[in-house]
Amino acid sequence: MSKSLTIRIPDDLKEDLKGLSRIEHKTVSDIVKDSIRDYVSVHKFRAIRKKTLPFAESQGLLEDEDIFEQLK
Repeated sequence: MSKSLTIRIPDDLKEDLKGLSRIEHKTVSDIVKDSIRDYVSVHKFRAIRKKTLPFAESQGLLEDEDIFEQLK
């Protein structure tokens, strides 16, 4: 189920969104929904990473390469 949300944005941002909408052939609403979804996903990822980082560090997993090395 979808709900409506009203926000206030500066005129220049609204015009930028309209321009993107024309370029990407997407509605402004879809662009905003995608942007919010991406923002929330990044926030959740960072929260999980913050919680798990001490455990990874204790196992010597300090960089992405360390993890990839473990997967081999």
